[in-house]
This record gives sequence, C-alpha cells and structure tokens, in this order.
Amino acid sequence: MDPLFYVIAIMGCGDVGNSCQEARVEPARYESAAQCQAAMGDALVRNSDLSFPVVSAACQTNGQRMAQANSRKAG
Repeated sequence: MDPLFYVIAIMGCGDVGNSCQEARVEPARYESAAQCQAAMGDALVRNSDLSFPVVSAACQTNGQRMAQANSRKAG
C-alpha cells in the first residue's frame, strides 16, 4: 500500500476567485501538510504563466491512509 503524501495542486480561477479548476499538479511530494503549505508560495511563482485572472494553490492528499485499530478495550 502506498504511504500518504501531499501534493500542490495549482488552480486557475475566474476574476473573483470563483469557477476554479485544477490546472496543474506540482511533481514534488511532501510528507506533511505543513511542508506542503510552506512550499506553496514558490509553487505559485513557478506557475505564474497560466492564462487565468487568478491562480491559487491547494495542498491535496494522495496515497492511501490506513485506519488504526484501537488496542484498548472498553471496560
């Protein structure tokens, strides 16, 4: 099973930030949401060539997350 990781999705939006659509996904993978969020500014600069009035970024999870069973019994 693949581990959970985060990627940066670059979104192109209309003039008022609505009607957004995913334009690109950055190739880098991040192990935590905090690492992903810290890299968003640089990702936006790299993707400033998109033909949208507003370009934004969002961290998205990718991979699979395993549920952990609670080993303690109620009682």
